[in-house]
Amino acid sequence: MIFRELNQSSCKTYLVACESTRSAALIDPIKEEVGRYAAVLAYHGLKLQYSIDTHTHADHRSGVHDLKELLGGHVVMHERAPSPRVDLHVHDGDRLLLGELELKILYTPGHTPDSISVFLGDRVLTGDTLLIGGTGRTDFAGGDPGAQYDSITEKLFSLPDDTVVYPAHDYRGRTSTTIGTEKRTNPRIAGKSREQYIELMNNLGLPLPDKIQAVLQPNQCGLDANVIPFPSLEQLNQVREISPIELARRLNEPHPPVVLDVREEHEVYHGELGRIPGCHHIPLKELPTRRQELEQFKDKVIVTVCRAGVRSAIAAALLKSYGFEAYNLSGGMVDWKAAGFPAIS
Repeated sequence: MIFRELNQSSCKTYLVACESTRSAALIDPIKEEVGRYAAVLAYHGLKLQYSIDTHTHADHRSGVHDLKELLGGHVVMHERAPSPRVDLHVHDGDRLLLGELELKILYTPGHTPDSISVFLGDRVLTGDTLLIGGTGRTDFAGGDPGAQYDSITEKLFSLPDDTVVYPAHDYRGRTSTTIGTEKRTNPRIAGKSREQYIELMNNLGLPLPDKIQAVLQPNQCGLDANVIPFPSLEQLNQVREISPIELARRLNEPHPPVVLDVREEHEVYHGELGRIPGCHHIPLKELPTRRQELEQFKDKVIVTVCRAGVRSAIAAALLKSYGFEAYNLSGGMVDWKAAGFPAIS
């Protein structure tokens, strides 16, 4: 196995490759470094098979889509990743073959709803779930300290103690740790109950990343800020949510809400999740220029829908700014289908 960390900085990108077949994967690549990654692959005669994001990043633009355009291969993220530009959605326990190597996916939510770790037998790439002497923050939208505690204590800490841990970040120049070391000495979680951990994480009071507005929403939507006017975090926090159960109930009432699916066309009409019967479709990137098509619904409630409830939250915030009454379907089509409600293809 070829294994290298490529950035030599606090933000980590890992190269994993099979020596015999020269098949390679890049985990958590940064957009600004894509050219250098391509040069490293070419120098070593490696062919990119997978570009993997362990979660939707809030502190840097992802390079997975640029790598696909430049070098091919498959973009890989968890099923709950909001981006429309993912080729392979993975689940807990899935295994990706990389030549003679096997990458096992561990679903480790908490930092974000789509957080995964990648297990390679003697090492595990933990993204922002488990850090060296720390854990990833859980105060972003969708963060859940209880889920993160479970991910770490029940899943990561069940690995052998000598498993080497490679996180997606470290701010003190460290490169790795081990599962055993973190079990014993990590001040965030060692010896703490679930309730104590939740209390600790809910009161960290960390400042937001400097470029969160310029980074998070483009990563979530697969769009740049010049395509649509992204709403502010304050506007997003004011978006009202509706659960799949509540939406299903209201769709059977005499005056049902209007369902607006804002995914890309290929997701709505050809994707594995299908669409809600009777929904209207306007992709998020076209919403500002096509909003006049919704004027007929100005006196109705509009429920926006996407894959995982992130792009649709942006759509609901935009519709509210245009004067519509809009709700966001919590968990999107992932939760709608998981609840067993009808979807057509």
